[in-house]
Amino acid sequence: MTALTIEKIHVHCEHCGDLCGQEKVVWHSHYFCCQGCQTVYELLHENELNTYYQLESKPGINRKHLPGSQKYTYLAHPDIMAPLFDFQDTHLAKITLFIPAIHCSSCIWLLENLHRLHEGILHAHVDFPKKKVSITFQMEQLTLRALVELLSTLGYEPEINLATKAIQKTRTDTGLILKIGIAGFCFGNTMLLSLPEYLDAQALISPEYKQFFGYLNLLLAVPVFFYSASDYFMSAWKGLRQRFFNIDVPIALGIIVLFTRSVFEIISGTGAGYIDSLTGLVFFLLIGKWYQSKTYQALSYDRDYQSYFPVAVTVIDRGEEKSVPLQQVQVGDQLLVRHQEIIPADAILLEGDALIDYSFVTGESVPMKKDANDLVYAGGRQIGSSMQIEVQKPVSNSYLTQLWNQEVFRKEPDSKVSSLVNAVSKYFTWGILALSMVTAVFWFFTDSTLIMKTVTSVLIVACPCALALAAPFTFGHTIRLFGKFGLYLKNAEAIEKMAKADQLVFDKTGTITHTNTHYAVFVGKRLTDYEACLLASVVRNSLHPLSQIIYRTLPVNSATYHPENFNEVPGQGICALVDGKEVQLGSDVFVLGEKQGEPGSTKVYVKIDGMVKGYYSLENTYRTHFPQVMRILRKDYKTHLLSGDNDREKEKLTPYFSELHFDQSPVDKLQYLQHLEEQGAYPAMIGDGLNDAGALKQSKLGIAIADQVYHFSPACDAILHAIQFSRLPTYLQFSKTSMRIVKTAFGLSFLYNLVGLSFAVSGLLTPLVAAILMPLSSVSIVGFITLAVNIKARSLFKKPDKNQFFS
Repeated sequence: MTALTIEKIHVHCEHCGDLCGQEKVVWHSHYFCCQGCQTVYELLHENELNTYYQLESKPGINRKHLPGSQKYTYLAHPDIMAPLFDFQDTHLAKITLFIPAIHCSSCIWLLENLHRLHEGILHAHVDFPKKKVSITFQMEQLTLRALVELLSTLGYEPEINLATKAIQKTRTDTGLILKIGIAGFCFGNTMLLSLPEYLDAQALISPEYKQFFGYLNLLLAVPVFFYSASDYFMSAWKGLRQRFFNIDVPIALGIIVLFTRSVFEIISGTGAGYIDSLTGLVFFLLIGKWYQSKTYQALSYDRDYQSYFPVAVTVIDRGEEKSVPLQQVQVGDQLLVRHQEIIPADAILLEGDALIDYSFVTGESVPMKKDANDLVYAGGRQIGSSMQIEVQKPVSNSYLTQLWNQEVFRKEPDSKVSSLVNAVSKYFTWGILALSMVTAVFWFFTDSTLIMKTVTSVLIVACPCALALAAPFTFGHTIRLFGKFGLYLKNAEAIEKMAKADQLVFDKTGTITHTNTHYAVFVGKRLTDYEACLLASVVRNSLHPLSQIIYRTLPVNSATYHPENFNEVPGQGICALVDGKEVQLGSDVFVLGEKQGEPGSTKVYVKIDGMVKGYYSLENTYRTHFPQVMRILRKDYKTHLLSGDNDREKEKLTPYFSELHFDQSPVDKLQYLQHLEEQGAYPAMIGDGLNDAGALKQSKLGIAIADQVYHFSPACDAILHAIQFSRLPTYLQFSKTSMRIVKTAFGLSFLYNLVGLSFAVSGLLTPLVAAILMPLSSVSIVGFITLAVNIKARSLFKKPDKNQFFS
């Protein structure tokens, strides 16, 4: 460490930006308010993380009160640590921490670069709206206590407790309600005390009484100004500290102008002030804030697509395998987890070769071997043959869908609507401040007594809350509506992508064809019961639609052997060692080593112990209303078919597709999508989510078709329940409708601001009326969006099918 010196000079801290006071720390010509800030700055400097200070001016957290060295000793206790982890093994651990100090882009940047501060940290991901950070670290190099102490040293002390979120939420609501109550009480009483001033047209009330009533009003204004309106001041100050004018800056400025002018008039005896307008303004602002918070809570509930996430699992009940919705799984249930399926809940391994890929959870792709009676965590993906587990903890849909949003599956955002909202947020406040200054100058030369009234009204009435609500409310309603009818979206961006798609690329097997109405005929020497058992034991472990069809043709409960060295090659076939015999099934090239080149139906060849036994001939049956769906789509989109099958049905499919390509491997499909994008197209890929994972991720929009057995499809943007395939044109059309509703709501919001500002600038609008109009504008926009979405939905969507999933 470099020697420190103490100087007396008035400067701001290089790390946090606070005024240092008379004594400060100097390090390499930089000034700090305390040794804590200097330590953090030096730590970042030594690890070449100076970019942190380039993102925003003085982005750090004040470190004058460092946590005590013994504060986190309890985190060394195993019983305390265990419930805090999302995942824990002998080498790796993952934990999600709530950090209230997260407040800006520099916080996100620093926290997501923790791996550069300590080699034991593998990676970190910040959920900014929820102020949470998920950290994966190596337990041999870094303990949980050391990790938390590192975060605290940086100024991001986590809040660690086992309290429920519901309790925290209740406390927050109580604080807002208390502020509303105080503002409402003071508003009512100031209005009452102001009546003599309003009604005394003939000046019958003595000046002493007027002065007395004025001081009472001022007394009532103090808790409103310093407590009820404190959130607006703090929000504005935080924005100004980061050299950013957020939307609370003009509101806070208007409140300050009203209060200071009222204090001056009452104390000097030159007027009655504007205390009633001030208290009424804060009261109605808080009412609007409460309304928005309640609406956002409802929106968050509606957008909680985790509750509708279409994941089903295979439950073993009395020896029978049944596919049931995920939310119906109970602690103690025995589940069958096949190759490439996600473990839905923390469970105990009962039997099977468990080789689990926890990359969705930890980011590390090295599979982990588990033995019988070992604990396996939710979110791991089984590799190889199937295994049986017993559920130990309740299933958490939200945790599984968090995995759906992992960094590895993210696509670059290209939303024009989001860009528009960001631009409006950036420049709106500057425009309003400029307009208020022009208004002040105009009324200074026209009627100076109206300056404060007009400027304050401009600052208040121009709140863009309605503008900010347009996109999230429209998309929230759309996501909820789509979920109700069987289309489950990853996020709101998926709606914008659906609206922008201009070309549709379809897979064939399991996408436009049924998986449960195929029929398979075995051609060749009849399989013995023993050979049927060997084959059933292999295909039971696969999720591929053709494997499931073959499995259904074999005798019930014939899968009596446990396969070893199970290997499934996407788009090719499966091989495994069963009861000491090698079993292969798949395409002609995979099993026979050469292409047969003979026409016919789709064929799956079977080889047992080196002997070719024959092949399964499978006939396709297309999804209900497939011809009608494709005719509708071809009117607005260029349609493509990419199939791994042969071209036997090319003539039948030609009328429905602009281009057809057969014998396509997963890599071929991915490259085809890349080629379309290079040509400037905006393609959407519709596949079965298994062999099409690469293409689903590569495409601008990926939609996975889910049939009876649902497997996790993190590479896609949406999952469509197979029985809702006929509604695909409706979903695409409604996404465009949603975008039009957003733009219409934008127009209404701008129109409201234009009309309101015209009255405010002309002096025809009081601050109190402006405060009432602001939440009313939000109500009107939300009402318009709700009405527009529901009316359009009624015209496009019929009553859900009785067989709809989760009905």
